[in-house]
Amino acid sequence: MLNYRLVQPTGGLLLALTGTDVYRDIHEDELSKQSLDMADRMIVLQPAALAELSAAHRAKCDVVYQSAAFLKPAPRYTTRFDIVQVGHLRHEKDPFTPITALRSLPAESRIRLTHIGNALDQHHTDTMAVVTRDEPRLVWLGGISHAATRQRIKRAHALVIASKMEGGANVIVEAITSGVPVIASDISGNRGMLGDDYPGYFPLGDAAACAKLMQRIETDSAFYKRLCRAAAKRAQHFAPHREAAAIRAVVKKLLS
Repeated sequence: MLNYRLVQPTGGLLLALTGTDVYRDIHEDELSKQSLDMADRMIVLQPAALAELSAAHRAKCDVVYQSAAFLKPAPRYTTRFDIVQVGHLRHEKDPFTPITALRSLPAESRIRLTHIGNALDQHHTDTMAVVTRDEPRLVWLGGISHAATRQRIKRAHALVIASKMEGGANVIVEAITSGVPVIASDISGNRGMLGDDYPGYFPLGDAAACAKLMQRIETDSAFYKRLCRAAAKRAQHFAPHREAAAIRAVVKKLLS
């Protein structure tokens, strides 16, 4: 950005802020802080992220929800209550909270946890090798195509996202636009996507609470239907035409 601004001192610079940008870098890194001042307009991916910005920076920032094509409902797995977790295995995603939760469920639980995503370091590789060996209800698919991932999400009963930091997780969008409810760590980025009144949160890093919520959506049909309704209400925010309109509006402001 600095090099661009040296060549083009005014106008035309739009900055998109994602998870680590909003919730870490702009608070710790001097170049990231300078980028906020250099930008003419900025985008965040959900409204809770605005609270991380100063009043001056909020004044030139817009919220643009990401979108995904809506998929038709599909028959769900019948022999298992399938929960899917999507994301490469790394610290920020906290993938082992749901896995630890799964391992504490009673033997009669029909829950199966399917993880999609590669391990990005040896620690995660080694840990997944151990837990997949010891826990038959955990399925690790590794990295698969985007189309195949959406089909796995579409057929699941729920998606779990346990992240420590999210700017606006696209996997939430892909689940909800597939008619699949989400259970999520109670962090700002997830609340910004799902709303403060969404019933599917568990405390960050709390495997026992995650397990309790998993078991509740499996066994309490009334609560599961409530969760599905709450997720469906959020779907309107993630429609492709709304994202396109929001981007056009930001560009119009940028050029005016």
